[in-house]
Amino acid sequence: MENINQLYEAILKGNLPLAVEMTKMAIEQKVDTKSIIDNYMSKAMDEIGSRFENGKAFVPELLMSARAMKGALELLRPLLANSNIPRAGTIVIGTVKGDLHDIGKNLVASMLEGSGFEVINLGVDISSEKFAASIVEHKADILCLSALLTTTMNYMKEVIRVLEEAGIRNQVKIMVGGAPISSAFAKEIGADGYSSNANAAVSTAKQLLAS
Repeated sequence: MENINQLYEAILKGNLPLAVEMTKMAIEQKVDTKSIIDNYMSKAMDEIGSRFENGKAFVPELLMSARAMKGALELLRPLLANSNIPRAGTIVIGTVKGDLHDIGKNLVASMLEGSGFEVINLGVDISSEKFAASIVEHKADILCLSALLTTTMNYMKEVIRVLEEAGIRNQVKIMVGGAPISSAFAKEIGADGYSSNANAAVSTAKQLLAS
């Protein structure tokens, strides 16, 4: 398809209208769905993620690319549902009880979605019981817990305790993140992974599912 490289550029530059237009054109011309995702959309997200890691792109650019990717991906969802293309995995994400911050968490959710994960975003101020119920309901592979306050970060321990008591802790990998969180804290509370930014979260999620 002559113009499909514009899809890569549209997502890389965060141009939502162009990303949608190019995806519609690709669908009309019956370009293979997996090829659209792997060769253009995911590559664009990998590139913007790499630029972010290297300090050549910043959070606004990352958000715009994730938004463009999400808009294009919405058009492909019906085709994905009718194909044998496997999803990367299912992730439940939320900000823990007592904490109302969601900008970082939403960025992580968008990046994960843009990388092929099915993401169930529960929002903010989420109780351990709600996390547990959502894991069971959606058969989640990974649970992502977010906190921005030192006063709420310890609630992550409570979530893990409830999952253990419910007998479902071993069914799901747990990732934690947020400003006050560190890899040492993640290890201390028994989480499986930690990420300091949205791009690293995607890499960590893929590593956890591969292990």
